[in-house]
Amino acid sequence: MTSAPRAVPAGVNSWNAAFLDDQYARYQADPMSVAPDVRAFFQGFELAAAGGAAPTRASASGQHAGGSSSFQHAVDDLVTSYRRLGHVHAKLDPFGRAPREQREELALAYHGLTEADLDRPVHVTVGTREGATLREVIAHLEKTYCSSVGVEFTHISSREEREWFLKNYEQVGGRIPLSAAHQRRVMEQLLSAESFERFLQKRYPGDKRFSLEGAESLIPSLNNLLERATELGVQEAVIGMAHRGRLNVLINIMGKTYEQVFTEFEDNWEKGFADGGGDVKYHRGYSGEREFANGKRLHLAMASNPSHLESVGPVVLGRCRAKQRLRNDMERVRTIPVLIHGDAAVAGQGVVAECLNFSQLEGYRVGGCVHVVVNNQIGFTTVPEDARSSRYCTDVAKMIEAPIFHVNAEDPEAVVAASRLAIEFRQQFRKDVFIDLVCYRKYGHNEQDEQTFTQPVLAGLIKNQPSTLTSYAARLRDAGVITEADLSAVMSRIDEQLDKAQQSAKAKPNTPTIDPGGKRWAGIVGEYSFKNVDTGVSKERLAEVAAALGRTPEGMNVNPKLKPLLKSRGEIPTAPGVVVGHADAEMLAIGTLLLDGIPVRLSGQDCRRGTFSQRHAVLRDFVSGEPYNSLNQMREIGVPGVKELEPGTKASDGRTRQAKFCVYDSPLSEEGVLGFDYGYSLADPNMLVMWEGQFGDFFNGAQVVVDQYLASSEIKWHRWSGLVMLLPHGYEGAGPEHSSARLERFLELCADENMEVVMPSTGAQMFHLLRRVVARNFRKPLIVMTPKSMLRVPTSSASELLSGTRFQEIIDDASAERKGIKRVVLCSGKIYHELAERRALLSKKDVALVRVEQLYPLHTDLLKKILASYGKGAEIVWCQEEPRNAGAWRHMALTVKETLGIDLAYIGRDASASPAVGSKTKHKYEQEAILTAAVGAKPKKDEGAKNGQAGGVGAGSPASRVSGKPGVKA
Repeated sequence: MTSAPRAVPAGVNSWNAAFLDDQYARYQADPMSVAPDVRAFFQGFELAAAGGAAPTRASASGQHAGGSSSFQHAVDDLVTSYRRLGHVHAKLDPFGRAPREQREELALAYHGLTEADLDRPVHVTVGTREGATLREVIAHLEKTYCSSVGVEFTHISSREEREWFLKNYEQVGGRIPLSAAHQRRVMEQLLSAESFERFLQKRYPGDKRFSLEGAESLIPSLNNLLERATELGVQEAVIGMAHRGRLNVLINIMGKTYEQVFTEFEDNWEKGFADGGGDVKYHRGYSGEREFANGKRLHLAMASNPSHLESVGPVVLGRCRAKQRLRNDMERVRTIPVLIHGDAAVAGQGVVAECLNFSQLEGYRVGGCVHVVVNNQIGFTTVPEDARSSRYCTDVAKMIEAPIFHVNAEDPEAVVAASRLAIEFRQQFRKDVFIDLVCYRKYGHNEQDEQTFTQPVLAGLIKNQPSTLTSYAARLRDAGVITEADLSAVMSRIDEQLDKAQQSAKAKPNTPTIDPGGKRWAGIVGEYSFKNVDTGVSKERLAEVAAALGRTPEGMNVNPKLKPLLKSRGEIPTAPGVVVGHADAEMLAIGTLLLDGIPVRLSGQDCRRGTFSQRHAVLRDFVSGEPYNSLNQMREIGVPGVKELEPGTKASDGRTRQAKFCVYDSPLSEEGVLGFDYGYSLADPNMLVMWEGQFGDFFNGAQVVVDQYLASSEIKWHRWSGLVMLLPHGYEGAGPEHSSARLERFLELCADENMEVVMPSTGAQMFHLLRRVVARNFRKPLIVMTPKSMLRVPTSSASELLSGTRFQEIIDDASAERKGIKRVVLCSGKIYHELAERRALLSKKDVALVRVEQLYPLHTDLLKKILASYGKGAEIVWCQEEPRNAGAWRHMALTVKETLGIDLAYIGRDASASPAVGSKTKHKYEQEAILTAAVGAKPKKDEGAKNGQAGGVGAGSPASRVSGKPGVKA
């Protein structure tokens, strides 16, 4: 097995072996395709290899020298041209139009050959007989590379992979012989696809369904791909696709019943559906078992997805990766991903390139994805000339040297051959492979769209085009494979099944969704609860993890700057009075979960070290650069998918096996990586899956995943996820970028207890928060605003992590004397520590600080109880460092008013179109004004005189952008 090319270091004169191999392959195919200096190098190389005699090529005039060696060389060049450019001449257009251009490289004259040479024997191996004539060789090459399939593989630098195509594709002429029984199955698959669409158009003419008509060959393509996959050891496939043809695939591939689909059309399947959530039928996923004609079974899972087309790609890849781990499929051959794209989307959506970039990365590879492009030759109303700059919509595949099969969907047997060869290549080389299914779209973007407005010529061609089934059935009748009676019998049977299923659905609805609480999710429920969960651990367990964090292998050269950190972590909790910060507590939480048998995945940019140099989950030898993950060295690591070796089972040393900490630095991608980790979280509720933004606002690049998946997947698709998003957030004068993780955006998306939004103020809270995710009997996405400047600041004693302790949704002010309190300041996150410091500085006894750690779902019963303890005379205010139109202010003001009847006052920055100011000085003034308005001004001796500030902030200063309650000077 070979892998896709990877980044390689420069060699002598910047020419390394991989580069030379690649360039020489290109030079042999076409000398003019390489740079002049490279061409000169290889000409000299060949001259030396020939003992000083220059190799003979066709002359510029088109005449070869006449000798047998020069003739054979010209023939070799012609064969190479067919392999490299035959796809340009392939008959891919479903309407039979001629190729757009004729390449001279495929003409005899270009290589110095004439028709007089056609009957001369040649010495090439292209699937023809020994000593075949040039005429026979060209006929075979035309059939192989220029008929209904055009294949691109010569851009691949791996010789082994190119030779695979010569053996498995070229030698058989690009076709796989089908038995009569197999041909009849293909015909019936086409008939099932067409009959289903025809039935829906007749019975539900006003409903959108995003018909597959014009691309019915997708059904035999997927059927044969998956059937062949079962013969190659595949046990499960995870599928993703947009809405075009989705209902047909659900029925004819996934095994969803007619009754379930018709129930959705009848819209009578769920009590109170109109008042609840749900989604349109062409966005829903499904899963089930399929048995194929070969008798083998395959588990299929199709991911739900929105109309944000390619966003489902990383979700599918992440889900597949998790399933591979659960099966202990480290060779990545038993669980495969299949992505079905549209032609405009695969070229136009950047997340496709992000997913392709995953293909060979340690933390994200899945052993190759099979991509099937339903190439309607039009996107919405946009023609290819307006949709892309490349020749093919699949040219993006070349970035990872993936091979591409372009196939005319009007030739079902060519489609079958391409599909079977594609999965064989994937299994052999664990690489991505593309099938470009060139077809058309019978209707407009949907069944009510009038496509003659924008594509009148194409619409005319479609109107006169016989269906793929019609053409293929005629071909089989002419070959004696079927009779008209055979076709009529199958058609009548399918029509009868459709009619019967519709009547059944009308009489008794069939729930079209899958129970989310099945299999690995058994015991998990959908209802949210504030029920206390003890997430503390024993002192012995904490000490074991701490010791591992402080320990390094003998002989390892530790970075001198890290030695104090490792020493302090290693002493938790044995040293007296030790205090831990967020980063320490996070690592302790992860380590104790691993000892509990709970695996942990963390990915994101720089997350091994931590953007703020706080985590150091992976250490690097200061000399060799070798990595060391201390939390994977505590005990023997269990193997998921192997019953006797699972985490939690006893190892040879008598201790239970720990789970694995999978921590990866991600590529510079947000949508792709967050989508991947969300997909990963869908597969296993018993694993802590986390994504960390390099800065909190980096999630902006993944807003689609947040909006369409994390926030709404439960109510839309009945899918649960326990994904954790770690978003560094806090105002330290860093400017508009990287100050705010846009807390307000998440809170605006909150409803129906769909996710948790938390801003923990201490390390202990972080410890319990992470352990709580997998300790409860439900899963919700968890959004954590982590403090940037305080990640390494000690905030909790080790005793706050021990058994009997837990996460606190709201932390009351234990130091406040209830009777003397005049103001209760509600706050969250880092600002609490600044307020507490100011209060201590002023010895202020009449201000209480109450921390709202969990902003959603807000524990209103607990908040009501805490506020009631301060009496009715205390003023209740909300204080934040974010602008008024950001942060938690609007969420808290509305929620507290609606649930507790309290009008909160506001202290914080004025509303702003920008998250923060760009000046550190202005930031400092604003922050000071907030503290002054909430607690009181600094004593004059502590206030800098250089800016003329004495105590509070004067009107007209930068801090006049800070708002307080009317009557409170800010």
